[in-house]
Amino acid sequence: MALSAEEIAFAHDLFSGLGPLTTRRMFGGVAFYCDGTIFALMRSDGDILIKGAGDFIARLEEAGAERWTYSRKDGKSAAMPYWSLPGHALDDPEEACALAREALRYL
Repeated sequence: MALSAEEIAFAHDLFSGLGPLTTRRMFGGVAFYCDGTIFALMRSDGDILIKGAGDFIARLEEAGAERWTYSRKDGKSAAMPYWSLPGHALDDPEEACALAREALRYL
C-alpha cells in the first residue's frame, strides 16, 4: 500500500521543529532526513520509525518502542536499526522532535 500525501504531511508536521527536512522514497515508504542524515522512516503501513543507536536504544525501549524486524524469504528473522516512535510522541511534536534530535546525536 502506498503512503498518502496526508500521511507524509503528518510526519513532516510532526518533525517540522527540526528545521528543513528532505524525504526520499525507500523500503516502500519514505525516509526522513535532517541536514542530509536519515533519522526516521515511515513504512508503507504508515508506521513511523526512528533510527536508534548507542545508549539511545535503551531510552527508546524504556518508552515502549519496538525494534523493526521482518522475516526473510528463507524464514529467518532480521532486524533493522529502527524502532517504532513511542505512541505519546505521535501526539506531541515537541517530544517527537526531541527524540529525533537525540537520534541524530548518535548518527
